[in-house]
Amino acid sequence: MRAAGRAVDLAELNSRIVDCRKCLRLVAWREEVARVKVARFAEWEYWGRPVPGFGDPNARVLIVGLAPAAHGGNRTGRIFTGDRSGDFLFASLYRAGFTNQPTSVHRGDGLRLHDLYVGAVNRCCPPGNRPTPQERDNCLPYLAREIELLGRLRVAVGLGSFAWDGFLRAALALGHRAVPWPRFGHGVAAEVGPYLLLGCFHPSQQNTFTGKLTANMLDDALRQARELAGLDVMASGTPDA
Repeated sequence: MRAAGRAVDLAELNSRIVDCRKCLRLVAWREEVARVKVARFAEWEYWGRPVPGFGDPNARVLIVGLAPAAHGGNRTGRIFTGDRSGDFLFASLYRAGFTNQPTSVHRGDGLRLHDLYVGAVNRCCPPGNRPTPQERDNCLPYLAREIELLGRLRVAVGLGSFAWDGFLRAALALGHRAVPWPRFGHGVAAEVGPYLLLGCFHPSQQNTFTGKLTANMLDDALRQARELAGLDVMASGTPDA
């Protein structure tokens, strides 16, 4: 499939994601958060809907997160955008050469991704960042379809054990099973059919504030992802041609 066709199909998928109301608990929660807001974002019109993936239709690397943050993606409408986790992640993605800028603030901020697509296991913000198994399974077909449509995809980076497991389950739905089922670990790589799955600690504030995940560790993981995907390793944050 050509890039234009992939872009059209991804756009159609994203329209279905945005309209999804499968999980009544998550629908109620995301809409309540968008209505009540928090004081620091009182002037924002929250997105308050499922958050689709975004990025380069020709991506060879996929970032998989857990779910949108209540006052991040659920506010801005873009995954890992408008919260501290995203600040940490996109600064590193820029240093690795995957983006044209080191910040991700809102959907109209000019951010562009190169050889990278960003998605998540769950597309609605869950209370306490804990989707139920049924809520995870309701959302997994969207991730599976993204994987299927990203025809040049070679490497997936699972940010945390939930994302790692979610990618494995989505790949299994496409007929790709890793045997034995690999265990998550930071820096661990596993073959899953035609893909390589790379584990990385999630850039949550709990992990970055305590030093469980440092900027150097995340930079190293993203450089490893570029190498595994057959991309040039960038030193300056300027993407390869």
